[in-house]
Amino acid sequence: MNEVKPDIHYIASCSFGKDSIAAILARLQDNEPVDEIVYSEIWFDESTPAEIPEHYHWIHEVAIPKLQEDYGLKTTIVRADLTYLDMFHKRVSRGENKGKKYGFPLRTAPWCNSDLKVRPLERYKRNLGETIDIIGYAYDELRRASRKLNDEKYVFPLIDRKITEAQAFAIAEEAGLLSPAYNNGRTRLGCWFCHNQGISELQRLRKEFPSYWNHLLSLEKLRVRKEFRADGKSLADLDHNFALDDKQLDLFGKEK
Repeated sequence: MNEVKPDIHYIASCSFGKDSIAAILARLQDNEPVDEIVYSEIWFDESTPAEIPEHYHWIHEVAIPKLQEDYGLKTTIVRADLTYLDMFHKRVSRGENKGKKYGFPLRTAPWCNSDLKVRPLERYKRNLGETIDIIGYAYDELRRASRKLNDEKYVFPLIDRKITEAQAFAIAEEAGLLSPAYNNGRTRLGCWFCHNQGISELQRLRKEFPSYWNHLLSLEKLRVRKEFRADGKSLADLDHNFALDDKQLDLFGKEK
């Protein structure tokens, strides 16, 4: 466990997924401070949130009120001035790509994380004085957390307690704070337009939210700077393959 430092604001940067919820609950169970939850809300455009509808509505209608009523935890929502679509069409201001549109985020140092998520959080925290971030990385995500583990600006409740993702799932569920978006095998929540999604996640997006999928196809057709994925597989190619899979399912009534 980490030493509690006085006169420091402990901030839980929360996506309302299983891990960030379990991290908050683990600290509360051990009487460690959680002074505030901060949710950096990303939007695709001015009318479409980054979260799939089921998760978005659960956050606002269930999770935030329950955390306030049951645990006395205030949630502050912060948001970037720009949307994902604004950033996609933004022009590069310097360097060899000056004047070109940003296009899809890079795999390394993606602007979606830095500009749409982190920057609003940091802007808000500047008004709070000294802060420590409560990060919900699970024990089986040590590699993901490695760069920040020795940084005193962060604490990792799940890693400290050796709580795995599977255990975090159970902790959130037992508390009645597991998003219903974890259904039918879904294990990952996050922006529906995330370029780090696996093939199966993209196939599910196409099936369950065709309008979202078509948004991504439309952006790819603009051919701005780079492809959506780093593996050379275009969304158009994936769309074709997914359509073939659908036809095979229709013919045989089962997966190939």
